[in-house]
Amino acid sequence: MPTSPAPPAFPTSDKFSPPTIPCETDWPSLSSISQINPKPISETAPTVLSLSFNQDFTCFAAATNHGFRIYNSSPFREVFRRTLPPPPSVRLPPASNGGGGGGGIGLVQMLFRCNIIAFVGGGPNPNYPPNKVMLWDDHQCRCIGELSFRSDVKSFRLLRNRIIIILLQKLFVYNVADLKLLYQTETISNPKGLCEVSCSSNSFVLVCPGLLKGQVRVEHYNSKTTKFIMAHDSRVAALALTLDGRIMATASSKGTLVRVFNTLDGTLLQELRRGTDRAEIHSLAFSSTAQWLAASSNRGTVHVFSLKVDAGSSGSNTLHGASESNHSLQSPQSSLSLIKGVLPKYFSSEWSVAKFHLREGSHYIVAFGQQENTIVILGMDGSYYLCEFDAVSGGRMTQLEHHNFLKPEDPSTV
Repeated sequence: MPTSPAPPAFPTSDKFSPPTIPCETDWPSLSSISQINPKPISETAPTVLSLSFNQDFTCFAAATNHGFRIYNSSPFREVFRRTLPPPPSVRLPPASNGGGGGGGIGLVQMLFRCNIIAFVGGGPNPNYPPNKVMLWDDHQCRCIGELSFRSDVKSFRLLRNRIIIILLQKLFVYNVADLKLLYQTETISNPKGLCEVSCSSNSFVLVCPGLLKGQVRVEHYNSKTTKFIMAHDSRVAALALTLDGRIMATASSKGTLVRVFNTLDGTLLQELRRGTDRAEIHSLAFSSTAQWLAASSNRGTVHVFSLKVDAGSSGSNTLHGASESNHSLQSPQSSLSLIKGVLPKYFSSEWSVAKFHLREGSHYIVAFGQQENTIVILGMDGSYYLCEFDAVSGGRMTQLEHHNFLKPEDPSTV
């Protein structure tokens, strides 16, 4: 059983001030990076170690073997990058010889669009130990706090007043203002660091693997209630939560089905079929209205499903059909579903309404764009796609944009 975390350490001050929330215009542009990081950035493209969207999917962060970079999701643009100094004990080759001029960051996440960013060291030359979560204030361009543990950090989540740390078999919730431990729980082995939290100011809902295979633990902190949902027979491989935390999507290690649940009472609301062959689901994402759900996998296809969940219902467990006003497309379902009690589940689960094909075997994560019926797709190879799907007729998505976000940008265009 993993041991308890070490007490929080504060390397730069003995007090942690709550983060301020500046507007986007307070962010530095690429033209100011040279004043903060005088070292030249390597001409060699860095290796992406992880990708993450911020809480409302308006931005994304890339953790690399040289530092981290922040981007606007849509319209796409690089906002800034940080090449952090390498650890004192590590001597990296110069940039001209293939070195990156900085140490590696394994995980990084933004706090909405503010100056506070959290990261964990990673890669062959980690900038910080993989068992420490560092809190970085980009206004001060320095680390302002850290949380240390006795085992590697698998992932973490940031909220305005909470930070959630996920280890292999434990989860911790801290208060952001003073880094005081508020809550901890054990989980089944969780090597992917699965955990999702609602970011609504009116609710704090957390979902993570339970203690059993295929089980999901749901914590409603406002009502101080805990719910366990047996989502799958096999290991849970992906989770997603609506902004208000009332609806959850799960996928198992088989990767053929995605299930949608009411987090309040555990009711299964809808069962969606990605395909018939096994696949590793890399990410799940709800649209802001909970009308659509997107899924990506190692099969190289991004799927969009139409949801029947009425997001405006107080019970969050009612199903609705297509509105006569918007004529939204419904997920295709076998005509044999009328006798689904007799036939296998294959005939009752619903298929995606729109698809976009990518390179099979690569790792992609997805989110819904700021424009209606658009999808943002990010690849570990540095690929960025903005696609549009037809909400009426479905079918193959239309590619609107494609960029390589690792390619050096001309500061004058940012």
